[in-house]
Order: sequence, then structure tokens, then C-alpha cells
Amino acid sequence: MAVTIQQIAERAGVSRGTVDRALNNRGRIDPKVAKQIKQIADEMGYVPKNRKRSASQKGKIKIGVVTQLARSSFMLEVNRGIRQAAEELEEKGIELIVREGFSVDEEEQLGAIDALVREGIQGLAVMPVDCEGIRVKLNWLIEEKKIPVVTFNSDLVGTKRSCYVGMDNQKSGRTAAGLLGMLTGGTGKVLVITGFFSNHVNNERVDGFVEELKNSYPNLELAGVQGSFDDSEEVDRIITNTILSMPGINGVFVASGGQEGIQRAYEKLKLERRPFTVIYDLTPNNRQALKDDVADFLIDQEAYVQGYQPPLILADILQKGKPVEEEYRYTDINIKTKYNI
Repeated sequence: MAVTIQQIAERAGVSRGTVDRALNNRGRIDPKVAKQIKQIADEMGYVPKNRKRSASQKGKIKIGVVTQLARSSFMLEVNRGIRQAAEELEEKGIELIVREGFSVDEEEQLGAIDALVREGIQGLAVMPVDCEGIRVKLNWLIEEKKIPVVTFNSDLVGTKRSCYVGMDNQKSGRTAAGLLGMLTGGTGKVLVITGFFSNHVNNERVDGFVEELKNSYPNLELAGVQGSFDDSEEVDRIITNTILSMPGINGVFVASGGQEGIQRAYEKLKLERRPFTVIYDLTPNNRQALKDDVADFLIDQEAYVQGYQPPLILADILQKGKPVEEEYRYTDINIKTKYNI
């Protein structure tokens, strides 16, 4: 919703007339009060009517958004954030154009970016695939087309993007290792399941997990790292086969999607005591997994914020020429249990 003069007046504790005079530089008003009102208006994202008319006359600013793995449950919250940003930016004369990716595929993402460029975007928020083709494409956009780029959820080393919005994935992997280390007492065997080995986010989580295991829990053996393609049936198969073929598994870390398969595997195995289990993302299914004691800890990465912030950052760059002060805008690493969801 657009910010109104009345809302600014209520925040500032002054009348609507005072706000109107301050914002339009007319009438007698204390300079300190005027400065305070303008600061509050800026913080609230107030857009003057004349600026809205100007934007309408010139045509909307267009910001593109490119995602990955659109069918994954994690994307529900990301997309909610994107939709909220789109509603707010529409009031400011900015159009958000979203191109969903359904895989971690270079050609699919290159096609989506090219389509957005043809539509005339002036900024791009992207969950980049970690490959040279995307790296070259993003740097071309930034350097040749002068289109600012913000990466979110996943980052891409070697690009000149304005900033990254998302979790510190290596740190979250170390956090998961610490949780399982405490739960297991630092001994036993831990199975790690990732999604796609081509997914930079998954790889960083696994790297952080393995690093912390070696440094802090040398007696906790890594029973392998297997890829599930974010498929619940594959997660089920991996857990079932590994536990049957390798006695002593007392920890399972699932760093990506397909986590519904965990419960099916544990039910089939009919274990006297299931392995300690750590998963990611506060989706409806994962929330239920905590309630049903299928998992002990869940690491949430504020998916809504990851979808919401990048378009707003780009809007500030494009409308206000506002430079990005923080290169890394890390979301919180929130640890959830059945007691605090």
C-alpha cells in the first residue's frame, strides 16, 4: 500500500498540514521539524504524487526476477516475499517481472535472463546457477547494459553484482554439524543428503558441515554425501539403503528439499530409535515433521526476506541512485524445534 501523508503525520506526531508544508517546501515551518518529517517520509517509502505522475508518463521502471527450483516447497515463502514487494513497488511506478526456473540449469536461466532483457528491464534480482555462462551474462548486464544485479538465496563469485541477500550457507552448515555433534555426543556415523551437486547453496552447506565435523567432532564419522535431486522418494531410498547397509548411523543431515521422504524411511525401517535429524526451511511439511518428532532441529533461513528485499534494493538504486552499503545482507540462521515453531 502507498504511504499517505496522514500516516507520516501520525508517525511524526504532527498535523497533516505540517507534513504537507514540509514535503512541498512551502509555508513557515521549523527547519528541524521539516528535516525530521522528510526523514520519516523517506524511511516509510513515501512517493510524492508528482513523482508517481512522472513515472507514469515515462513508463514504468521494470525490474526482473529470476528464480530456481520453482516447485520446491522452500519457494513458497520466497514467492510470498516477491509478491509483497511487487505490490509495494507497483505503487511507486515499478513493475516486477518474474521468470521462474524449474531446475538448476544454465540454459534455462540464460533464456530467462535474455527474455527479461528483451522486455526492457532496468534491474535484475537473480538466484544464479553457479556456472561460467551465468557469470559472463551477469557481468555483461552490469558492465555493458548498465543493469544493476542483486543475487539472492545463492551467490556467484566473480560477478560485479551490487549485493547478495540470503543465508551464510557455510555458517549454517557448521551450525548443523554443531547441533548433530551435541546430539550424538560426538561419536557415531552421520549421513548427509544434498539436493543437486550443481547447486552452490547445497555445496556451501555441505562444505561447512564437513569442515566443522573434522574440526570439532573428529570421532563423528561421515557416512557419505548423497544427492537426492530434491526428490522425496530419493531421500527415502537413500536413508533406507544406507541404514540397512551401514550399521551405526545415528545422525542424518538433509541440506536441501525432498525432506518428506525422511518420515517414510523411518516408518519403513521400524527403528527402535531413529537417528538424530537436522533439516532446513520452515515449510508446512517440515513444521509438521518437527511436531511429529521426525526431526530434532530445523534451520530456517528467512525465505520471505530473501524474496522481498532484492526488488526493494534495486528500486532504491534505480529511483534514488542510492548505493548499496552492505555487500552481504545475511538473513538470520534461525534454529527451530517442536517447542518454538
